[in-house]
Amino acid sequence: MKLTAYLMLGVGLFLMSWSAVLMVLAAAPGPVSSFYRLLIGMLLMAGPFGLRVRAMGWPTRRQLAVAALAGVFFAGDMALWSTGVMLAGVASPTLLANTAPIWVGLGAVVFFREQPPALFWAGLVLAFAGTLSILGPDVLLNARLNWGAVLGLGAGFFYAGYQLITQKGRQKQDTLSFFWLSVSASTIALLFVNLGFGLPLTGYPPATYYYFLLMGVVVQVGGYLLINAAQGRLPATLVATTLLVQPILSAVQAAWLLDERFSVWQVAGGALIVTGVLLVHLSARSGAGAAA
Repeated sequence: MKLTAYLMLGVGLFLMSWSAVLMVLAAAPGPVSSFYRLLIGMLLMAGPFGLRVRAMGWPTRRQLAVAALAGVFFAGDMALWSTGVMLAGVASPTLLANTAPIWVGLGAVVFFREQPPALFWAGLVLAFAGTLSILGPDVLLNARLNWGAVLGLGAGFFYAGYQLITQKGRQKQDTLSFFWLSVSASTIALLFVNLGFGLPLTGYPPATYYYFLLMGVVVQVGGYLLINAAQGRLPATLVATTLLVQPILSAVQAAWLLDERFSVWQVAGGALIVTGVLLVHLSARSGAGAAA
């Protein structure tokens, strides 16, 4: 039923939106929180994945390679975004990480020679203006760069790569298998990131591990699975557009629980970015309609 699908999408979106706030409350380095979030999600879903393998067989080497590559890109997204959140707060890095559809569209132009409609370019200009609105004041007024926001923007690049690879991988692989394999690869990649930068994986207070557990259960398993289930029942454009609400919810939660305050430039930039990404989604829809 469509009503059930809408409910799954709404609940999944709400659960996902808590990721940044829980990470700040955990008070651990971003890549460490991300590692535990994915590790817990991977362990919780190992049983269902094992049953799927028993019923359908082990994925091919090519399927494993594609899922692993997607996982590496997702690990890059998580490492940059989570570090950005710990440096600059929830709002700016999360908003800029959600510019991924812009980079997906540009990737299609550069690598696949696609010709997007004018609406895409309008969305690109708005998103770029929003990015300048968030990054510019620190450079002009304080002569410094907001590195947390820059890392959020970098996370958007990595998530765009993850989306492109996932789109390819999901053509020949079921949701559960691809989800588990890519998350496993992300977990391993983040382990090496933490070891490489000398970030401690142990020695935190009990409350920190409690937040790690919440991130793994609520965000990684609950949020992602509900959204993936909704994607199988609702139009992709509807799901993608609805997900634009996530950074707004995260910002509201940060203002409420973390007492974050946002400048006029951040609010204006956020509005421009969300509008720009929305136009990009609409341009993809109109382009598909024209092609049909």
